[in-house]
Amino acid sequence: MKLLLLVVLVWTASDEASADRNLALEGRATMSSIWMDPDIHQSFLGMAINGIDGNTDSNYFHGSCFHTGLDSPAWYRVDLLRTSRISSIIITNRGNFGKRTKGAEIRIGDSLANNGNDNPRCAVVTSIADGETQTYQCNNMVGRYVNIVLTGKTEFLHLCEVQIFGENLPQTFSCQI
Repeated sequence: MKLLLLVVLVWTASDEASADRNLALEGRATMSSIWMDPDIHQSFLGMAINGIDGNTDSNYFHGSCFHTGLDSPAWYRVDLLRTSRISSIIITNRGNFGKRTKGAEIRIGDSLANNGNDNPRCAVVTSIADGETQTYQCNNMVGRYVNIVLTGKTEFLHLCEVQIFGENLPQTFSCQI
């Protein structure tokens, strides 16, 4: 006779931890490529992590923005490390060359197919003035990955902050003994 024991653990955050907050600060960022400045032969200024460092400084040369290479499509992704309910996303544009973000799509989901760029769309960036900040409502979309992607064109993608507001969903763990 076999004995089967199934244990299910459900972890939920405390009320304080589950309140609507900037989840990006705890996430991991990556992007399609990193721009290499031909004059100084360095790329540290435009690293992916700069887009979720909590600093909305829109001057690229202050080191708090990300910058992809000239890609088709250029994309930026934040892995929230667990599935979350996203209420809104706030984007701070670079202080110059801001028109490059026109037409960027914000996508949210749990899939990494096509680098996450095929997940459901929350919003399209119609325009953000140089150095300005804009809020996009995502109406509690659910997903682990938040992508910003420029589809249909070859372009640089650079922003200075991506804030992702929402709450983590409870995690369920199960094991079979």
